[in-house]
Amino acid sequence: MDRPVTHPLAPTAHVRIDHHSAVHLAASTARSLSEQYGLTGTLPDQAAVLASELAGNIHKHARGGALYIHPLPLGGGVEILAADRGPGMPELERCLADGYSTTGTLGAGLGAIRRTATHFAIRTEPGVGTLVCARLTRPDQAETACQSAALICLPADREEHCGDAGAVVDTVTDRTAVVIDGLGHGPQAAEAAHAALHAFHAHAGRPLPEIVTGMDRALRHTRGAAVGILRLDAAQALYCGIGNIRAVVLSPGGIHHQLTGRPGIVGWRMPTPQTHTVALPAGATAVLHSDGIDARWAHTPSLSVLRLPPQLLAASVTHHYRSTRDDATLLALRPQQRHS
Repeated sequence: MDRPVTHPLAPTAHVRIDHHSAVHLAASTARSLSEQYGLTGTLPDQAAVLASELAGNIHKHARGGALYIHPLPLGGGVEILAADRGPGMPELERCLADGYSTTGTLGAGLGAIRRTATHFAIRTEPGVGTLVCARLTRPDQAETACQSAALICLPADREEHCGDAGAVVDTVTDRTAVVIDGLGHGPQAAEAAHAALHAFHAHAGRPLPEIVTGMDRALRHTRGAAVGILRLDAAQALYCGIGNIRAVVLSPGGIHHQLTGRPGIVGWRMPTPQTHTVALPAGATAVLHSDGIDARWAHTPSLSVLRLPPQLLAASVTHHYRSTRDDATLLALRPQQRHS
């Protein structure tokens, strides 16, 4: 059996850009978390530059913006996502050109972000807003910055502990992802989520019902959780879930599948888990999310949303459809890329 590649994940740091001081907060948060995620040398300072520039652009030119800072879901670096509800950029290429600066911030605006980041992606729509992804890795791990997976995991407002969790595991043949929603909020929900996540990593290479059954055993002395697991290869997705975790398969042409788990609680008289298999159309992205993300995002998404890469899709959906009263987790991914 292939040995899964696993990485523990930390919750997402959410920095609202609603005051000039938030620019400094974003920079210091990115620097601190980059050090925690294992980046060394000048890389934490580079992460601070990326966060400062992104936050400064939002503060000066947009509204309703925030930064989301977290480790890459498959390890190897840090990801900084920026989302806003501003006017967009009608002259995007000019904004990306060298020498185009945002006065008063570090570096030289979006041009500096693109030069500094290991991987950079941006989408902007006039009257709707702008989405930016800047990923930073060590030079010898640059290929990890191109991973087609993104995970945002946020606690409810005013909660210190996050009762949600998520992870992605790659083997030689496929990619397996999980989203976990511990019942309720606070420390006990977080305890259940962490126990489920540990069990997932212990069984991640097994058939999906066996993974869920292993998680059920691990949660017998906790308050329990809802669990959704997706396994992707190039042609199909397998889904197995218990509780209110939703799975959505979309492509640039529209929504293709929406799935929910069987009613029940992992850890408390769990029903027999079942696996559903669906085809993956060309260019498909699969999404798993907890009920802290409003399911209405998938009712009639715009073409611009359908065409977003996973990291920007995660930022867009979370920023516009997250409930701040609940823990919220969203994982967007595509089948792993094969490198010759």
